[in-house]
Amino acid sequence: MIVRTLAGALLLWIMGFMAFAMFLPQPAADGIATDGIVVMTGGRGRVERGLALLADKRARRLLISGVDRRVKPHELALQFKADPKLIDCCVDLGHESVDTRSNAAEAAGWIARNRYKTIRLVTSDWHMVRGRYDLESMTDDSLDIIADAVPTEPGLVDLVREYNKYLLRRLAGLIGI
Repeated sequence: MIVRTLAGALLLWIMGFMAFAMFLPQPAADGIATDGIVVMTGGRGRVERGLALLADKRARRLLISGVDRRVKPHELALQFKADPKLIDCCVDLGHESVDTRSNAAEAAGWIARNRYKTIRLVTSDWHMVRGRYDLESMTDDSLDIIADAVPTEPGLVDLVREYNKYLLRRLAGLIGI
């Protein structure tokens, strides 16, 4: 009985992982405009994507969540070759978060303060499912979140790690943690 239960659980994990790895989220259509853009830092291309969308007027403001406290707006403009005026007027740097869950909490506060109804969430394709889950769990149900995944080429170990983190977050959510 125990062996069958373990084999069934392993089979479910494998099937879930295969679906997770085969159907990574894709970039959103560029024509979609939202009230704000949230970039969860931690991977290549994320900040660049968010700044490009803001420059194309796809939103009024951009939050870059998880920025090191020592980073100043003018340094960000230099590093990403962005217009300093765009950074000054329309980019907020979030310095409070250190992981996906705190990225979502920081973003949820920013969204509530600005009373946004639509958000474009920018993060890596392999990270989008967990990032979106955490953001949805911390915001109002009426918030419309457009997932805009930055394409990557994650390795098997990275995908397994992220899938396990996602499963643990879902389990924690089920038990109220």
